[in-house]
Amino acid sequence: MTSTAQPFAPYHQLHRGGTSVILDATTAGMPTIIHWGPDTGELNESELQDLASAARPQRVSGGIDQPARLDVFPQERFGWQHGPALEGHRASRSWATALTTKGIQASEHGLSISADDPVAHLKLVTELELSANGILSQRHTLTNTGSDAYLVNRLSVVFPLPHTATTIQDSTGRHLKERSAQRRPLTIGSHVRESRRGRPGADASLLMLAGEARFAHRSGLVHGVHLAWSGNHRLSAERTITSDNFITAGELLLPGELSLEPGGSYSTPWAFGSWGHGLDQLSARFHRDLRARPQHPRTPRPVTLNTWEAVYFDHDLQTLKELADQAAVVGVERFVLDDGWFNGRRDDTAGLGDWFVDPAVWPQGLSPIIDHVAGLGMEFGLWFEPEMVNPDSDLARSHPDWILHTADRWPVSARQQQVLNMAHPDCYTYLLERIDSLLTQYPISYIKWDHNRDLLEASHADSGTAAVRETTLALYRLLGELKSRHPHLEIESCASGGARVDLGILEHTDRIWTSDCIDPIERLDNQENTNLLVPYELLGAHIGGPRSHSTGRKHDLGFMARTAIFGHFGIEWNIAGIDEKLCAELARWVDFHKENRGLFHGGDSVHADHPDPAIDIRGVVATDASRAVFAFTLREASITYPAGRFTLPGLDPHAKYRVRLSEPLNDAVGNGQSALSWAQISHVLSGTVLETTGMQSPVLFPEQSVLIMLDRHEA
Repeated sequence: MTSTAQPFAPYHQLHRGGTSVILDATTAGMPTIIHWGPDTGELNESELQDLASAARPQRVSGGIDQPARLDVFPQERFGWQHGPALEGHRASRSWATALTTKGIQASEHGLSISADDPVAHLKLVTELELSANGILSQRHTLTNTGSDAYLVNRLSVVFPLPHTATTIQDSTGRHLKERSAQRRPLTIGSHVRESRRGRPGADASLLMLAGEARFAHRSGLVHGVHLAWSGNHRLSAERTITSDNFITAGELLLPGELSLEPGGSYSTPWAFGSWGHGLDQLSARFHRDLRARPQHPRTPRPVTLNTWEAVYFDHDLQTLKELADQAAVVGVERFVLDDGWFNGRRDDTAGLGDWFVDPAVWPQGLSPIIDHVAGLGMEFGLWFEPEMVNPDSDLARSHPDWILHTADRWPVSARQQQVLNMAHPDCYTYLLERIDSLLTQYPISYIKWDHNRDLLEASHADSGTAAVRETTLALYRLLGELKSRHPHLEIESCASGGARVDLGILEHTDRIWTSDCIDPIERLDNQENTNLLVPYELLGAHIGGPRSHSTGRKHDLGFMARTAIFGHFGIEWNIAGIDEKLCAELARWVDFHKENRGLFHGGDSVHADHPDPAIDIRGVVATDASRAVFAFTLREASITYPAGRFTLPGLDPHAKYRVRLSEPLNDAVGNGQSALSWAQISHVLSGTVLETTGMQSPVLFPEQSVLIMLDRHEA
């Protein structure tokens, strides 16, 4: 967009995508966001002045004479008595800044606010942009104008919250159970979520959410913030004794990690804020923005078979050919060879880092399996873990200086691995050459890019200084360079499953692996909470074998398929030996996904708020509301029997819909007369009735589900 210089007006407005952002630039220090949320419409100067006046805090007994404002860059100089936006110093000096607005430049949908502190010798530019779908993005750029170094300890962006935000929700987790939601009241003080794992981590919070007391998917005003960064980070939700509610987001900098030399600058990662009347509306803004990106996948997402849970490290050519043959029969479109193809890699204790095809396993190279897969009409993908190294590898023995460590001691190992310093120029060059060479030699259209351990004591070997930030930026550069050299390459981000899910990594990759756990019961929560930010087409969702490798639970094929069907669909299972009946059933599910993936990967994600926690109802509604598919799942035995009525949200209230159970049916419905009647009838109901009055639930066993298809009914 073209920027034009504007007078330093006292008030500024941004209106787009149903969102308004209004700033008061008359406040001391930096401007204050006095409204972020539902569209107010364009306000005139008098209305803006009155709004700003009504928002000014009152002086109270025992307080300071000029009450502080929660502006876009809170500083102690202007009365702020809580965590400042900037923490830093110049050899213990210049720690108390007085950055003051010097100019505001407006573009069509954004603002660039410049500020200066001539005493601390710092300049700041704060950028705010409002997307076509109403997402507010912010970042700061700090420049050292002094003659000596300025050490940055912390630099955060701030998103104000309405006074109705009394409840917060974030997510936590572990390997095999990422992104589990947790709630608590937003009380006075700070609720801080930090990631110090060198990646977001399985326990990271994807979003910091704050809203009305009982906000849910379809109700309650709620705001949320995400930081687009794949390294250490910090999110907080805070409430002050003066009733300021806000969320902060920023990179978590390790001691001494960021020193600005004279003339040097630092830009924070972009932070993205969304809001909605319910989580579905908040999520829809993120999804629509991501789908509008120029690099967003435009072709149908190929049905994928990954070999990991099928064969693990047993790379036998005949076995893999038989697996590929069966994959082609059921309709798979992409075959991905996982870990175990490179030098010395017979288990997870050795070989990592030696990215040469192992002649002991593949005496003719990868051509025999790639040619076989291509002959069956499928794409070929290959697994890498470039950021890691086994100490038992030629790479580690030859270049210990390429490994992140401190003071001649190795960090505590994890999965028998250490971490490479991709910011080391020679290490970066080696990784680029090895991966590029294989992509050039073979017709590989897809990389599964893994990252199987947290970082500990991540330091440059020569200087001993912290290296998380630099290695994260090197990762982005490497991914970008590979995409530049191989424009049709797609990359999946996997990190012990779902330990690196953020919009920073998704700027350079084409999907994320949501979790190493593909047990469908566990995946219900995982996929729901990941889908708050990530649309289904970027969310890897596979069918596993009859018994889950991570939980030991057994589920039938239909239940697994209905849980995975909306996402970037695939199979993680040795299907080479399944019988004809099971093969035919799997093929029907693959066909069903292909027939509907345009809806699943372009429609709006919706979730019904059912009062019974045993019942899960989610679906996708076409953007024109002409059709929809919902999954109705009974997680566990309900207290009531039958479960009573349920509603289907997100439809056109004025349209009528034909409602029926969707094929393939299998045996999901069939333990009572109510289920039989459900399977045999077709309802015609209005969108209003479906969202408000609803229908009686089908009768299911616990851990069963059905798919419900809706099509606009033309009388």
